[in-house]
Amino acid sequence: MSAPLTQEPEIGSRQIIRRAFLNRGMPASSIDIMLASLSLKTTKQYESALKQWILFCKSQGVDPLSYSVQTVIAFLTSKFHEGLSYSTLNTMRSAISLILGPQLGTDERMTRFFKGIFKLRPKKPKYEVVWDPSIVLDYLSSLYPNESLGLELITKKLVTLMALVTAHRIQTLSLICIDNITINDNNVTIKITELIKTSAPGRPQPNLILPFFKENCSICPATTLLCYLNYTAKLRQDCKKLIITTKKPFHAASTTSISRWIRQILSSSGIDTAKFTAYSTRHASTSKASEGGINIEVIRKAAGWSQRSLTFARFYKMPIVGDPNAFANSVCSISS
Repeated sequence: MSAPLTQEPEIGSRQIIRRAFLNRGMPASSIDIMLASLSLKTTKQYESALKQWILFCKSQGVDPLSYSVQTVIAFLTSKFHEGLSYSTLNTMRSAISLILGPQLGTDERMTRFFKGIFKLRPKKPKYEVVWDPSIVLDYLSSLYPNESLGLELITKKLVTLMALVTAHRIQTLSLICIDNITINDNNVTIKITELIKTSAPGRPQPNLILPFFKENCSICPATTLLCYLNYTAKLRQDCKKLIITTKKPFHAASTTSISRWIRQILSSSGIDTAKFTAYSTRHASTSKASEGGINIEVIRKAAGWSQRSLTFARFYKMPIVGDPNAFANSVCSISS
């Protein structure tokens, strides 16, 4: 017979979830399949939440695997008074629901509790305003011709351009495989075959489009990509991922590395990277497209949001700071 969970504060989240599923009558042979539904990031988030839940239950002398809305609300209340945000508390609730059952999230007392949290501590967008992409594009246009750039610079230029023109997450860029790149007359298309954060049954995988900007090759994402492929052809050896590290031994670049490169380009462009992360490219490009009159459905499709998603309207669409004419002016000055 296994020891009570209240005696195992260091137990891993997957072990906790496994035991909870067994207690709820799930076949042992099916649990690994069920656990595969959780991404690594979600597992890490749940790890912390479940450990805190177990320690709280231990202090209260209750079983963390026994369903009790009152105990869960008491736990979340203690975390609310510690200053945790609505989204963090909601993640904790989701983690506990995974081991206690989905009825926890739909319980009228729990929904009422979270309505109260929203009123007292509403969830806000990460940014109130966002930088103008033309500022970064103006800087990237100075990194030309592409053939004169070293591996590090052309890598940073490519990932930043791709982040802006596709509005996709860094994770998506890290998963691009060179075998899934198709070069057409007017653009380069890239199929993402590996599962991403938003992958779900019935939802199509991303298909990234990089157009040829023949009128301004200095910031053309497709041209930059082709140059990068030529540059790295002899470096990548058997690596099939598009983005590789900039130093030996060359291998697929991590999301952390790609984020760091984009952040360095933002900093060189004059963007305040103490405030804006690499992920802000997603906010900047979608807000700019909306400001330019692009239909919301086009923005949703390009960025990988579902047709019914309200994510853009709630958390991404925001005023753009900076000179709105900077990009047009830079194009005119370059071509003159």
